[in-house]
Amino acid sequence: MKIKEITSVIEEFAPLAYQEGYDNAGLIVGSPENEVKGVLICLDSTEAVVDEAISKDCNLIIAHHPIVFSGLKKLNGKNYIERTVIKAIKNDIAIYAAHTNIDNVANGVSFKMAQKIGLINCKVIAPKVNLLNKVVTFCPEKEADKVRQAMFDAGAGSIGEYGECSFNTEGKGTFKAGENSTPFVGKKNERHLEAEVKIETIVVTHQVDQVVQALIQAHPYEEVAYDIYPLNNPINTIGSGLIGELPKEENEMDFLKRLKSDLKTDGIRYTSLRNKKIKKVALCGGSGSFLLNDAMKANADIFITGDFKYHQFFDAEDKIIIADVGHYESEQFTSELFYELLTEKITNFAVRLSEINTNPINYL
Repeated sequence: MKIKEITSVIEEFAPLAYQEGYDNAGLIVGSPENEVKGVLICLDSTEAVVDEAISKDCNLIIAHHPIVFSGLKKLNGKNYIERTVIKAIKNDIAIYAAHTNIDNVANGVSFKMAQKIGLINCKVIAPKVNLLNKVVTFCPEKEADKVRQAMFDAGAGSIGEYGECSFNTEGKGTFKAGENSTPFVGKKNERHLEAEVKIETIVVTHQVDQVVQALIQAHPYEEVAYDIYPLNNPINTIGSGLIGELPKEENEMDFLKRLKSDLKTDGIRYTSLRNKKIKKVALCGGSGSFLLNDAMKANADIFITGDFKYHQFFDAEDKIIIADVGHYESEQFTSELFYELLTEKITNFAVRLSEINTNPINYL
């Protein structure tokens, strides 16, 4: 099995187009055409993880955090990033990362965290925009069903829990076929009036090309007219953080103690308690302080994430509890997510979880 066949399973779940602009998700070291002997899953690809991959005969490492964020100008081994990349290349080990793309899907990193603490009715806190397009085409009435279905099969027409969504308008189209054309209807050098259907449907950005190619293949006309319009509509299932509910209200300190246990963290930094039951919980795996205002607007009782700075804790203003559980601690279950994705789709292949704790922070 090739690397690209394995990584495509992850990218079908969390397309690379969903990553943030600063990110570097995808295949970082290695060729997508290389054959894979075994897969090692981890949170961070470090030198120790590469050594573990060698010992377990795994030549593909799948990590959450990219080992390379910005361009490498030299490979001299002067830091752990360069040493890790050099060791991987020397031992013919590929490194792949799914980072903010798997953060931004509704069933991704934050959802795995929400599962661990028993949240229900979860939804994205900050849906992403600028990921949608409207694709419009025009075709003869008798061919409309065929063209519509081809577009749907290629990925068009999904809005939330609804599929095959489109709007259709009947009208009249005109054209004059040139001397060197082969018109499906009408005659050369004569203006033709044809009863047509205008088909409008929604397409996510990374699927636009395949939808357009599908409609062209299904369309009877020699020259296919179509329009593509970028949209600012948010996608409610794609974005940062989640908000959900506890099945039953819990006392603040009881919940914090359970949170510490469920997330296997050695400590939680939190703001003043509000003497109020906790029911509505917002969270974000990794560094989620940028979502504090969104959590407050959603009337969450507590916001759980990692990497809050000292002065940012003041921003709670006794309107919400901030609970900083640690960056690693909030993302550690991502490895389970990778494992479940791969073993569900690839049942006869060696997929292993790393036994190395890559958390660089220790607690006393």
